[in-house]
Parts: sequence; C-alpha cells; structure tokens
Amino acid sequence: MKEYAWIIPFCPLIASFGTASMLFFFSRVTRRLRRVCALFNILSLATAMFISFVLLQEYLVNGSIQEYLWIWVVKTNILIEIGWFIDSLTIVMSILVTTVGLLVMIYSDSYMRYDNGYVRFFAYLSLFTASMLGLIFSPSLIQLYLFWELMAMCSYLLVGFRFTRSKAAHACQKAFITNRVGDFGLLLGILGLYWTTGSFEISELCDRFVALQETGFVNLLLTNIMVLLFFLGPVAKSAQFPLHVWLPDAMEGPTPISALIHAATMVAAGIFLIARIFGLISMLPFLMLSISWVGGITAVLGATLALAQTDLKKTLAYSTMSQLGYMVLALGIGAYRSALFHLITHAYSKALLFLSAGSAIHLVEKVVGYSPNKSQNMFLMGGLRKYMPITGTTFLTGTLSLCGIPPLACFWSKDEIITASWLYSPFLGLLTSITAGITAFYMCRIYFLTFEGDFRILKVDFVNFKQSFSLSDDINLWGRTKMKIPITMSAKFDSLRAKNLSSYNLKQVKNTNNIYNNSKLEESDLNLTIPLIVLSVPVLLAGFFGVGLTSEKITIGFLLNNKLDFSQVYQFFVTLTEIVINSFGSITISFIAMFVSFYIHKMYIYGTSDICNNPKEPLILFKKLSSLGFFVELWSINRGYIDYFYNIYLLRSLRVLSNKSLAIDRNIIDGLINVIAGLNIIGGEILRYLGSGRISHYLLVMLIGTIMVIFYL
Repeated sequence: MKEYAWIIPFCPLIASFGTASMLFFFSRVTRRLRRVCALFNILSLATAMFISFVLLQEYLVNGSIQEYLWIWVVKTNILIEIGWFIDSLTIVMSILVTTVGLLVMIYSDSYMRYDNGYVRFFAYLSLFTASMLGLIFSPSLIQLYLFWELMAMCSYLLVGFRFTRSKAAHACQKAFITNRVGDFGLLLGILGLYWTTGSFEISELCDRFVALQETGFVNLLLTNIMVLLFFLGPVAKSAQFPLHVWLPDAMEGPTPISALIHAATMVAAGIFLIARIFGLISMLPFLMLSISWVGGITAVLGATLALAQTDLKKTLAYSTMSQLGYMVLALGIGAYRSALFHLITHAYSKALLFLSAGSAIHLVEKVVGYSPNKSQNMFLMGGLRKYMPITGTTFLTGTLSLCGIPPLACFWSKDEIITASWLYSPFLGLLTSITAGITAFYMCRIYFLTFEGDFRILKVDFVNFKQSFSLSDDINLWGRTKMKIPITMSAKFDSLRAKNLSSYNLKQVKNTNNIYNNSKLEESDLNLTIPLIVLSVPVLLAGFFGVGLTSEKITIGFLLNNKLDFSQVYQFFVTLTEIVINSFGSITISFIAMFVSFYIHKMYIYGTSDICNNPKEPLILFKKLSSLGFFVELWSINRGYIDYFYNIYLLRSLRVLSNKSLAIDRNIIDGLINVIAGLNIIGGEILRYLGSGRISHYLLVMLIGTIMVIFYL
C-alpha cells in the first residue's frame, strides 16, 4: 500500500483543481451546485485520511521506512529527484493534517454557507491541505521547498479571502512579506547544504555530513551559518521571535482558516521541517543552543502578549505562538519526541479552541452583524454557555488541556518539555514553568469572559470601535518616572482613555428571553457542533498514546496488539501515576494561575459587571495587580512594542531608502536616458535632411563643400 502514498496529497489537489476549473469556466452552474462542490472536496480529503490510516496500520505491522524516487532534472553535476518518503513522522503528520482538515471542511460548509466566495474558499482550502501533505511526503529539500512556497501562496489567498476589507488585504500582505524573509534564508540554507553535502535528499544529509566531517572537508563555522539561514524558514513559518508579527494579523481570515493555519498546516510546517533534519542539527551544538533560546523567548513573549488582548481570535493566535515556542525549545534541547508529541496534542486542542470560538463568534454576529471589532471582542460576550452548551463545554475542554490539567492531552506533552527543560538548563526550565502559569491564566480569562456571566452585548446596543486608535499619555510607571508611551486601543471601553474617544450610545434591553434583533440565541447547527465533539475525543485521549515515549516505560501502544496483557495495563497506570506525582509542581502553578484568573474576573463570572455605566471597567482587572498589571496591559495591547520598533527602524528606513532610490531613478537614470534620446532625435533630424535621396540636394552639398575647400586652400 505504501507505493500508493502519492494518492494522499493528490486527492485534495485534484479536488482543488476541479473546483477552481468549474468555477472559472462554468461559474453560474458551479454556484448553483456549490454544496456538491463542497461535498466533492470533503470526500477527496476523506479518501486521503483513509489511506493515511491504512499506511499507519501497515507501518505498525512491519515498521519499515520506504522512499520512492524518480529523476526530475539531470545536469552534469546536478541530479534532482522527486517522489515520496514514508516513515513514522510522515504517517503521523499525514493523519493529523487529514483529520483536522476534514473536520475544518465539514465545519466550513456551515460557517461559510452564505458567503459569496463559498466555492472559491473550498478550492483554496483543498489546495492548502494538498500543499501541506505534499510537503510532508517530500524526500528532497527542493521538492519540499516547492510545496513550502505553494503553502505560503495559499495562506496569502486565505488570509486575504475577504480582500475587499482593507485590514484583510494588509494582513495577507504582511504575512506574505514576513514569510518571504524567512523563505529567502531557507533557500540560501538549502543551497548551502547542497554545496556542503552534494545532495538534496533529506535521508542522505546526515550521513554525508558525518562522512565529510570525519575526513576534514567541513568548515563548522560556514555550516552553522548555513543551517542558521535554513532555520529562518521555520522561524517565519512557525511565528518565532522576531518574525512572529504576521500571526495575529492573520486572524483577519475566516475562522476555519485560523483553525487550519494554527493547528495542522502552516505553523506546524516549521516544526516538522526542524524535526525532519534533526539528525543534522543535533550535530551542531551552537545551533541547538540558539534554537532552544529562540523557542524559550518566543514561548514567554507569546504568553505575555496574550494576557490583556480583547480580541478572542488574536488571543488564541498569541497562545499558538507561545506553544510553538515550547516545541522549538524542546527540539533545541534534544527532546525530539516530546516536541512532536506536543505538536500533535496542541494541534487537536487548538483546532478545537478555534472552531469553538468560531461557533461563539457566529452567534454574536447574529446580534451585531459581521463586524470583527464587535463580534470577536470578549468584553462584549459572556454567558454564551447558557445558550451554547456544546460549544461552551468543548471550549472548556480545550482550555483545560492547554492549561496543563491531567488527564487531558496537552498536560502529558507539556510536562515532558518542562521536565526536559529543567534537566537541560535551570533558566530554560524557569521560562517554561513561568509560561505554563501565564498560559493557564489567560486561557481561563478567555473562557470566563466569553462563556460565563451575562451576555453583555445585550446591554450595549452600539459601541463605536477604533481598531487602530492611538495616542500618547503621561504614564507614571511604578510611581517613579513619567514617560511617553504610545497606546493602541482595541475597544471603546478598553482603558482609562475612554473619555478621549467619541461618545457611544447605550440601550438597556428589558426583555431578552433568548431573542435579540430578531435572532434566536441558540446552539450552532450540527455541521458546526459535530466537528467540535469529534475533536474533543483526541483532546481527551490523544495524550495517553504518547505517555512514556521518551523513556523505556510501557505506553498505551499495547492496546494496538492482539493480545491484552493485564500486567501491562497495570504497569501503564503505574506510569501515569508516577508522571502525575512528578508533575505536582507544574500542576500547582497552573491551578494557582487559574485561581488568580478566577478572582480577577469574578465580576464577569457572577454577572455583576456593568460596562454600560463604567466603560473603564476592563482596566480595573489589571489595576488589581497595581503598577505591574498596568504595565502588563500596556505591553500586551501594544504587542510588546515590537511593531512600533519595526515601523520606526525598518519600515521608515525602507521608505526613505525607496524615496531616494526613486529620486535617483527619476533625476539621474531617467534624465540620462532622456538626454540620449533627445540627442538621437536631433541627430536624426539633421541626418534626415542630409540623406533625403534627392540628387539636387546632394549636388548642392558637394558644391558648397567644394567652394569651402577652395576658399580654405
């Protein structure tokens, strides 16, 4: 069956090509049969998922690694081959992408049903999934890079799906350009590795490097530089510091895309690429150290930036950034299996969270209409669990998983990373533990503000938002010094500067009985809730399949055997108990952070908040932590001031350089060309009269010339 693995990426690719072709050539018929097109895309990905599970079953039986290659380009000194490569990592990632992608497609059928770009959306979605699957099965760096760039193009199309909105257009451009920076480094790294090893095949890189190093033909300094350039690709794709700035803006895309990008495809590609060439990276100690610290800084930075966000999807985006930092850190310290374990558990948990958030946003949009500034603002939500019990329960499941509460999936993988970090370096261990506590705090904050208390938007009829409103104020930090700090507000009532904003209208709603603006507040339909229920299963159980993989202890893999040994069952539960006991410290940190979050947000939980009469109320949450809380709010709302830094020192410098280049082009280059053109015109006009073709003119010129010569002599 392994020789038919090419069918897995080929199925969604054919579905995308067929859907796009039908939409281009027979647009009217395709729009009438749009549900049929969606079903075709869903069935194609379901076929790919079925083949992925068949491959898993076959791999469990024989455990062999296979590679199929065909010659693509043959030159004197260059041989480029294409094909597919099958091992345990490939199969697991294939199952992850197809399962999450299939559920996202089913979810999208209902979520995007009334969108004018419904068919186009499914064509993009299938192409995006095919790109990731093609990348997973690539045996060579060249083939991998082609699918890597195709996936970047798809992300550009999907993030900017609603391109008529200026924010969506800017967001897709920002994501595309930021990833081009990393991809340029990746291309240089690929060429450098070929120059060093003489091969593009991933399976040969490590062996060739070892052989060349033993013979002394490897310059370690150049090799570290080349692999660092290679690492820039995963840094940009997986939103690692400092190329993470595109990730929150990518939330301008539809929610199903946010789930797919942040769970199984784009951001996971960077982690997959590092894991794929981990054998080579592990032989470069300096590079491993650099990777671990990039991951550690990203984990803490993403967690702190998520603390005071008001946008539901952007908060989850920063959470994704933080968890990806965990994975990169784990790879940097050599915890290869723990990183991949967390990649799987986090993918299912974050897909569940994003799709649950989309279900909640879908309900709020019934009340306020399509307006991301309102429908995604957590301070306008609240109490949604009363109307949406399935969505609320599934979101709580994903929340507890990311908080690291046993026995949910992310607990097992995150605890392994924290333990490995403490054993590798106390500083990295401290970073991971602090990040775990912050994660538990802001994830509970999201849940409390969104699903507990009262539905606050029923009290506010209209709130005039300014997404990019900014001003400067004298701020007294820690009661010592005053400084000018730019503050970006994301909501009308989000901070104590509300008095400087324009007025807003409030309307008290007396009769709410689940009806508002002629819309009934109720649970989403089956197409939205069934994917949530299905995703809850791996969030609850997936962690058990990876427990003990980093040691020689027994795992749940015995369930896959034909014979069931109860002594193994007993040993397995003993292993689980030991892990939970050894994780007492991290569990305690998570519970303390959850309690602090509960205490700060209890006014929303008990429904005593009144943002109508007190628009400064959200600020009170962080003022309870005094000056430190106020600074955290400023840091989070302003994205750590990193965007300001890029704008001042990078974008403005590029604009100045571009304007000077334009002036040189217009005044010097264009001027020189215009002078040459003018001289040619004048010379041509002169020659036109001298070469008219008339004999009388030629005789006149000869006569004049003869007379001039005679007078000269």
